[in-house]
Amino acid sequence: MIDVAIIGAGIHGAGIALSAAAAGYSVRLFEQFDAPAQGTSSRSSKLIHGGLRYLASGQFALVKECLRERRILLHNAPDLVRLVPFYIPIYKLSRYKPSWVAAGLSLYALLGGMRAETRFAWVPRKQWNALDGLNTKQLSAVFRYFDAQTDDALLTGAVLTSALDLGAELHLESTVTSIQLGPHACELNFEHQRRSQSCQAGVVINATGPWVNRVLERVEPQTRQLSVELVQGTHIVVPGALSKGIYYVEAPSDKRPVFIMPWRGHTLIGTTEKPFRGDPACVHPTPEEVSYLLATLTHYFPRRVYMEADILEAFAGLRCLPITQGSIGERSRDTVLVTDQQTRPRLLTVYGGKLTAFRATADAVLTRIRPSLPARQRVADTRHIRIGHSAVRSASAP
Repeated sequence: MIDVAIIGAGIHGAGIALSAAAAGYSVRLFEQFDAPAQGTSSRSSKLIHGGLRYLASGQFALVKECLRERRILLHNAPDLVRLVPFYIPIYKLSRYKPSWVAAGLSLYALLGGMRAETRFAWVPRKQWNALDGLNTKQLSAVFRYFDAQTDDALLTGAVLTSALDLGAELHLESTVTSIQLGPHACELNFEHQRRSQSCQAGVVINATGPWVNRVLERVEPQTRQLSVELVQGTHIVVPGALSKGIYYVEAPSDKRPVFIMPWRGHTLIGTTEKPFRGDPACVHPTPEEVSYLLATLTHYFPRRVYMEADILEAFAGLRCLPITQGSIGERSRDTVLVTDQQTRPRLLTVYGGKLTAFRATADAVLTRIRPSLPARQRVADTRHIRIGHSAVRSASAP
């Protein structure tokens, strides 16, 4: 019997596998596709950031956590996570005035510990014409601050590699068909390359992103589900690179935040927020979303006019958000952990979660499931494990 079985090899499944293996537990990870990070974890905005926009809705603890985790990733994964300048242009008709943005950036720096990488500056007017052709008509101010960019799929793969280095096992093309929760162990039945197999585990982790409730339907006895809404976010890639950094702008049609950023020698624009219903495996960009993103790009960079035929790539991912009152943009982005029982849980489901905070989420998961597992000797501390191409694996706990 293994200690921890994890379903889903996205960034959260990989992060939990690393934390569990580092804590000395035996770990087996199941992924339905033929490679990790085939869902949302390869279709994000590619950012490791504190979530500046969440300050407006009072999510201060989330921002502080993400800024801490950003600092850890910058140290532990320097090949994959790097600081990039971000620019916020403020126009006469922008939703927020310069004084509000300055206050938000000051709070952002404060929550980040006032380190050099958390501070911001006003960009002098004489430098505006050097900002990649940014529209300066009715421009009131431009702010520069720093956040980080990554390749989300490569980061997920690197975290998973570190977990495998510490003894975790990965089963690709393995679909879990049923989960039986017993008093002392859980039995997982799964199909691998059309062959039915099974295994036993002390605890099962459901880290399947938009598939979480579909997986819970395969659990006996039935356990609690949260009411969630799947929200589609689309990105497009167009020719031509930006040289100065990433632009954090408001979509002209609805004032939503959109990022326009350099990506592999071209320009990435995203994201949208559109309710999704259906099979998560079938999510795809819609013509309306593509038009919305192209219009946003042209509004801010009027010399860069593209047609749909010019798009090099378009992709869509899904976020799993709790159903609450208010608009999608106002909903909490906090990760929610749901267990089958309060003490000694046998099943834990991860709802939501941010790419930036995957390590902190994994630590929280381990804290919740530790009473259900046998005592083990910790072999590493995820705060200090180097991740990436040139990483030297840390296998000793401080």
